[in-house]
Amino acid sequence: MTRPEDIDGYEVPLHVALTQPVLMGGAPRTFAILNGTLALVVGMGLHLWWLGFPAGAALHAAAVLMTKRDPHWFDIFRRHLRQPTYLES
Repeated sequence: MTRPEDIDGYEVPLHVALTQPVLMGGAPRTFAILNGTLALVVGMGLHLWWLGFPAGAALHAAAVLMTKRDPHWFDIFRRHLRQPTYLES
């Protein structure tokens, strides 16, 4: 039996961009949008700009560092939050 890899011309290139998560500024896109929205709400909506914008920048920097270590950390964190806590004492 012939395998598809043995047939001439049966090669499909896979681009690396199809296997990596979508990033905004080095952080996962959903986290960056959520973080930016919360920083704007605290900074502009509550008039606590001295708290909202630096905290948002610090959280984004932390997310960039975590993304460099594991690009799928935010998906794993979201899945962790959705799982019920069995075996909790």
